[in-house]
Amino acid sequence: MADPLSHGEKLVEIDEVELCFETFGNPAHPAILLIDGATASMLWWETGLCERIARGDRFVIRYDNRDTGRSTSYPPGRPGYTFTDLAGDALGILDALDVERAHIVCRSMSGGIGLLLGVDHPDRVASLTFVSTSTGEDGLPPSSDELTSGIPAGPDPADSGAVVDFVVASAKACSGGSPYFDERATRALVERDVARTRDMAATLVNHYAMTFDGSSRDFASIKAPTLVVHGDHDPVCPLPHGHAVRDAIPCATLLILEGAGHDLPKPLWDVFVPALLQHTGGDRP
Repeated sequence: MADPLSHGEKLVEIDEVELCFETFGNPAHPAILLIDGATASMLWWETGLCERIARGDRFVIRYDNRDTGRSTSYPPGRPGYTFTDLAGDALGILDALDVERAHIVCRSMSGGIGLLLGVDHPDRVASLTFVSTSTGEDGLPPSSDELTSGIPAGPDPADSGAVVDFVVASAKACSGGSPYFDERATRALVERDVARTRDMAATLVNHYAMTFDGSSRDFASIKAPTLVVHGDHDPVCPLPHGHAVRDAIPCATLLILEGAGHDLPKPLWDVFVPALLQHTGGDRP
């Protein structure tokens, strides 16, 4: 009999913060914790991708960071947390699921969470994967001009239709002209995301307003096996950012996704998933 895939969304309270999470696959298998970036709920780790990973004998966990999806929100512009708190949330999710060690996959902004977990809590980290992120060091190329011009002015958070249009346009700009960007599928995802979000006004601004309190941590201090994944069309963190992360972490490897922007488009799952399964302990497709 096949293992169950999604076990449904659940809410858990961790230190007076309510977090929404969903798991896929057999809890007896190695755990992979997916953490997304600024403003992105867990839905951006698409269900089909989570299922594909789970079928590789992995226990997949995705969750809404604070101020996204169904998790706790704060007043717009006044997030009551820092990166260290968000790293604590990740550990809290693992504790709630009785997971002692997990393979941590961090995308974009949450690379800072992966850095904190890898340096401060190495006993909880079986491996790290950094997707579309950066060391933030001086001298790296800035985001592209096309990205800035492609993102429209911020919408009225009370107008759900305008919010959907804004997020879709932003996702298209972040794809960097990728031939794989699927506007129809993206719009359907965004509509689901907006409909389930507690406070869209907070989602749109609070991750950009919080404090990164991990500046004393060094990527070179990471000891966990590390995979770096980066699209060659990424306009947010151009490809040299991926090279910088790879170069900063001892023995890290770099997987370049040809034709990907600041995302993981479905046509490239056949490249990403086998690489992730191999990195996390196996080579099943």
